[in-house]
Amino acid sequence: MTKITDYNYLPQEKRSVSKPNLWYKIALKMETILQQTISPSFVSKSAKTSVISKFMNWCENQDTNRFGWLAAALGAHGCLFTPLTLFAIVLSGNSITLWMVAIVAMIAVLVSNLSAMPTKISIPVFLLSIIIDLAIVITCIAIGFNIANAY
Repeated sequence: MTKITDYNYLPQEKRSVSKPNLWYKIALKMETILQQTISPSFVSKSAKTSVISKFMNWCENQDTNRFGWLAAALGAHGCLFTPLTLFAIVLSGNSITLWMVAIVAMIAVLVSNLSAMPTKISIPVFLLSIIIDLAIVITCIAIGFNIANAY
């Protein structure tokens, strides 16, 4: 059995139409004028920096003020945040777990500053320890303060 294909029996899209040369050039020219293509190499996307990367860049730029950050971190933690946190722990029942977390937060700030770490590391550690201290105080408030637990 042989398959007979005739030009007239082919579907419309498969038929090859011979185009006059001038018509083809005009159609090609119109196609390039009307359908401009943009190459992906010319499309530029603006790089958006995240808040964390902006903060880390700011911390790196604070390296000239390293001793000021050292004094602020040790002074604020040693004289304000840690004593208030420990006072809240004592009033809420002296949980050994909360004591350990508060002391570890203080030691992290102390070690990062006294080991002369760059501000890229010491400032985030300081802010993280403040967040930990605030979380401990909120936990102690949720447990409830009772002065009788302090004795």
